[in-house]
Amino acid sequence: MMLTWNYDAVIDYKRIQSPCYVIEEERFRRNLGLIRKISDESGAEIILAFKGFAMWGVFPVLKEYVNGAAASSADEARLCFEEIGSPAHTYSPVYKESDFPAILRYSSHVTFNSLQQFAKFKDAVRYCSHRISPGLRINPEFSEVGHGIYNPCSPGSRLGVTAEDLGDTLPEGLEGFHFHVLFESDSHALERVLDVVEKKFGRFFSEIKWINMGGGHLVTRNDYDPAHLITLLTDFRKRTGLHLILEPGSAFAWETGELVASVEDIVVNQDITTAILDVSFTAHMPDCLEMPYKPKILGASDPVPGRKIYRLGGNSCLSGDFMGDWSFENELRVGDKVVFMDMIHYTMVKTTTFNGVHHPSIGIWTKDNEFRLLREFGYEDYKNRLS
Repeated sequence: MMLTWNYDAVIDYKRIQSPCYVIEEERFRRNLGLIRKISDESGAEIILAFKGFAMWGVFPVLKEYVNGAAASSADEARLCFEEIGSPAHTYSPVYKESDFPAILRYSSHVTFNSLQQFAKFKDAVRYCSHRISPGLRINPEFSEVGHGIYNPCSPGSRLGVTAEDLGDTLPEGLEGFHFHVLFESDSHALERVLDVVEKKFGRFFSEIKWINMGGGHLVTRNDYDPAHLITLLTDFRKRTGLHLILEPGSAFAWETGELVASVEDIVVNQDITTAILDVSFTAHMPDCLEMPYKPKILGASDPVPGRKIYRLGGNSCLSGDFMGDWSFENELRVGDKVVFMDMIHYTMVKTTTFNGVHHPSIGIWTKDNEFRLLREFGYEDYKNRLS
């Protein structure tokens, strides 16, 4: 099957084993270079959110551009500490007492989701052997996120403290605010959010040191306006005197790599032709079913009159483990590669081994145009998740 591409990639997919997530180093470096430029010119600190991208095998490349990460658990904080070499900016909707010593050990900033959580752990933060900067997640009750599952400001949200609940007095010891209300958004959406945040919480800006603007800043998307973001952040920083922190996830790995799969069988039932692959949508591409969204595929399109139409089926036994419909440039045959585009951010960190299906391998296409396998998975990986 002939493969075509709609943006600059040099990977030779015939040399990639299947199934496999493969990231292209050059595309990754381009994203990192832009992120570093925005940070340098705006004065804002930009760190990687592990919840969106935690492929630690490429952290040696990442560390040439960025030296921090945002964590949402003790394990993510430890990964930052051990693999990036710096303590994490950690936020979780709730902290368990048994986990909190590790949170402190591996973090430089700890953000609390509620006033009660801050009150419970503030002494542990205060008397920690190294300095921790504590913050509070705020809920501005304003978000333009269209997907309900990703909207942290929906009515009754459990995430963050509203201006009304915070009242007129900031608890002693808090040093920062954290909000996260964007999702694959542009700088103009951030501008509107900042206007609301400043109106509702600006009375406390003189009492804090930093504000974390969370993730959802898709700065590496083609239509993003980095110059506007730089101006927006620079003006906000100078006006408020606050240290600014952004923690995008998707932006780091946006359009940097693919999931390479193979056709293992083709079945026909009531005029529906399904190509069954060696990957699973529910296990390896869960966002496709959760949001849902239809992924882009190399050399494929929505159904085209006169071309054969295929549904793509996963290799788990879940009846709904399929997506469709597509037309390909040539009819599919067993053994053909099917390349799912832009599958490096979020997809990899949300995978499972449901049904015991093997997790796809992970590799990098280097700047020297060589494929380097980073990890393969097998029975022990499945078994060790259970007991």
